[in-house]
Amino acid sequence: QVQLVESGGGLVQSGGSLRLSCAASGNVVRIDVMGWYRQAPGLEREFVADISRGGSSKYADSVKGRFTISEDNTKNTVYLQMNSLQPEDTAVYYCKIQGPYTGWGQGTQVTVSS
Repeated sequence: QVQLVESGGGLVQSGGSLRLSCAASGNVVRIDVMGWYRQAPGLEREFVADISRGGSSKYADSVKGRFTISEDNTKNTVYLQMNSLQPEDTAVYYCKIQGPYTGWGQGTQVTVSS
């Protein structure tokens, strides 16, 4: 059993910043990819960014240049630094891990006011 615990969401004004964290614990054998997805009301869940075990990262076009994903393998933790936030970034943000075990976090709300 693997648990994913997210933190760092909240309410911020347009142009502000937030940093999300997601820590995996439990029977973590190996994590190949750690990533972030988001889901806004009425929309499907969409890819935001991910980072592989080797450190290679990918971003959705909508967040390139504003968001940065990073990881601490020693802590099985992935981070998402979000700068220049806009109202359209408002969503529930979910972390996802892939490897022998694939799973999702419970989500953390990010609200950006205009």
